[in-house]
Amino acid sequence: MIRVLSTNITSPLGFTTEQNYQAVLSGASALQRYEGLWGLLEPFAASLFCREQTEALALDGYTRFEALAIRSVREALSRIVLDIASPRIILILSTTKGNIGQSPSEAAQRIIEAIGLTTTPIVACNACVSGLSAQLLANYLLSAGFYDYAIVVGAEVQSKFIVSGFQSLKAVSDEPCRPFDIERIGLNLGEAAATIIFGQPPSISPEGEGTEVSPRGDLEGALEETSEGTEAWATSWHLVAGATCNDAFHNISPSPKADGCTRAIEAVMNGRDKSQLATICVHGTATLYNDQMESVAIQRAGLSDIPLSALKGYYGHTMGAAGVLETILTMRATGDGVVLGSKGFTEVGVSGKVSISSKSQKTNKTSFLKLLSGFGGSNVAALYSKTTDFRLRPSEAKDGLSKIHSVRLSSEDGKSLTDIYKQEIGDYPKFYKMDILTRLAFVASEMLKKESPALWGSLARSSPVILFNHSSSLVADLQFLRTISDPEDFFPSPSVFTYTLPNITMGEMAIRHHLCGETSFCILPEKDETLMRRILEASLNLAGAKSAISGWIDAESETSYECELSIYQTADLRA
Repeated sequence: MIRVLSTNITSPLGFTTEQNYQAVLSGASALQRYEGLWGLLEPFAASLFCREQTEALALDGYTRFEALAIRSVREALSRIVLDIASPRIILILSTTKGNIGQSPSEAAQRIIEAIGLTTTPIVACNACVSGLSAQLLANYLLSAGFYDYAIVVGAEVQSKFIVSGFQSLKAVSDEPCRPFDIERIGLNLGEAAATIIFGQPPSISPEGEGTEVSPRGDLEGALEETSEGTEAWATSWHLVAGATCNDAFHNISPSPKADGCTRAIEAVMNGRDKSQLATICVHGTATLYNDQMESVAIQRAGLSDIPLSALKGYYGHTMGAAGVLETILTMRATGDGVVLGSKGFTEVGVSGKVSISSKSQKTNKTSFLKLLSGFGGSNVAALYSKTTDFRLRPSEAKDGLSKIHSVRLSSEDGKSLTDIYKQEIGDYPKFYKMDILTRLAFVASEMLKKESPALWGSLARSSPVILFNHSSSLVADLQFLRTISDPEDFFPSPSVFTYTLPNITMGEMAIRHHLCGETSFCILPEKDETLMRRILEASLNLAGAKSAISGWIDAESETSYECELSIYQTADLRA
């Protein structure tokens, strides 16, 4: 059985999971008001590492982001014994920006080298849902037998780039955030790294000493004999089910009807008894529309009576780390018989019927639901449980998965993307507002539909869209950096900032073609057909789907790009 083997949270509230749990249990918050930081004109509240913490976490030769991720992974690894150089261990990094001005795949490569891993790292870069996307991917890669262990680390550091971008969207509060509250006025941002190691139970290491545990042995008993630092609570948890659905509504505004989030919850619960749900750990950004959307989804899914837990009043929105950090804390609290209170909440300010309190509550339930929603229209739900009554269904490699039709675009053909658009499409003015990466994905998808209309028509609305590249949204990142680099000419553009998330490419495709399945972006150090196929197979299994759109897409400019976008089908669909 695949289980959680070890965890770590490194945040301004503490450098271990236990330190963070005890801090939150006591009601502590790391949120502070900052004025003039990084030369920003508007004040903001955020959860940031102080100077002493930053110095303690620093590692020579590594950026602040890389050091934070490395420290978190090393802390989680210190509690178990693994052959870290084994080709059967994969690292999945969850982040939205990583090092500003660089592809996060470069940081991921440095992180695995520092840790000693030998396999190719994967970066899940799917806006705010990245942390849950990474966990679902890890579990399916392990269930399919591609790897024995997966290290999922979510990490984010804040900067002028990120804060000014959210300020340009008028989404940032200069006071501590108030999730689901009638007086909520916006989100706070935060920095953290959080790690979950998944796999079969390995040897356990109290304080570095290996205690051999047979795969068939009494793992819990062995854990009880070790020190408190071994996180005996963690290994009783496993991921039961997960689902990812796109709203196909708007790139930065959630569906008022909460269609995507509702579908994700329903797919995960899928007739399962809700009586063992201790809590729903919501996204709870404290923005007007996201909290409202979540409340509608929870009511539509029939879960209004389940206590909510919104954790951003303690940490702010830690973006790529949020899904991992909040999952770990909810595991720890639920296992301790606690539903964590939602700090900052006073009075319900959403129309959907929900159960929420600022005070922690007791529980004897053994499962919880984690929700995330993000830019690009993505919504993810994941069900965790301590019981073995139900678990993530086994995943099998889809040997019959075939590439049915492809569109290949390359600047070597001598045409600019705008020339191709005018020649082949020419009826979607929003094209001119898109960044270069999204233009490339848009043109390729339009041509794929044009060249094979019957095949395109056979795609289910729930068919996944999985894209890959090496550079992430680097061109858009550099464009946004230029808007904030000159204090005398400071004009952070909300439209440019939106496209600094590579998964927006699929958000545009989802809106255009009403695609409501998983939309995920993975960044790799280089094009790796074998790894890409494994990830695609995992995503098809997650959705229970028989067809998908997937491919490699990278662009430096209008006249320097490479793309192969394909429709895939399984053997049973072709039959």
